[in-house]
Amino acid sequence: MAYYKRHIFFCTNEREDGNCCQHFRASELRNHAKQRAKALNITGKGGVRVNAAGCLDRCNEGPVAVVYPEGVWYTFADERDIDEIVDEHLQHGRVVERLKL
Repeated sequence: MAYYKRHIFFCTNEREDGNCCQHFRASELRNHAKQRAKALNITGKGGVRVNAAGCLDRCNEGPVAVVYPEGVWYTFADERDIDEIVDEHLQHGRVVERLKL
């Protein structure tokens, strides 16, 4: 068994030209996801991990995050979108189709 059941990586890259996920509050929304997952008590071994990543090379589709092991890519705009990803996909394994890239 893998150490984590699911692992989400948020692109938090920042570029000088502004064409980056960080321009869309990526770090702030990643922190929100981390707090939401902790509040749901789904973090740690056998649970989920919320991580920041460097450039995930999908800048024009940003902000982006990817959930493994499924390899599902998401875009998001605000805390409500993040809550839906955490509650549905990370907690229950249900892909959030409306946010999927």
